[in-house]
Amino acid sequence: MTGFEDLKIYKGSTLMRQKIFALTKHFPAEEKYRLTDQIIRSTRKCPANIAEGYGRFHYQENIQFCRIARGSLTETQDHLNCAYECEYISDTQLNELKTEIEQLIKMINGYIKYLESRKKGDK
Repeated sequence: MTGFEDLKIYKGSTLMRQKIFALTKHFPAEEKYRLTDQIIRSTRKCPANIAEGYGRFHYQENIQFCRIARGSLTETQDHLNCAYECEYISDTQLNELKTEIEQLIKMINGYIKYLESRKKGDK
């Protein structure tokens, strides 16, 4: 591995970011500075926090940024629920994206466990 861009969780979260960006292009114009902005921001935060955590010197800092990334994914889930309630996305779209988010969360949890084991090995 040569950098954070090689991490599966980083790659997966950037794909999610792209999907959400494409999806929100179809949201009503009046949502531009409301739901659209919020959901785009939450999906941008996930890969950004993975990258920032990777650049930190200590494992514990990296773990904390992964936890923040995980929180951003759950925030995205809530925004998707809202989009569904407003009938901006279909039941199928919601379920597919939720499944992908759940997979990303599992990947982050696995990465956190890996970092914790590395942290213990350094002591």
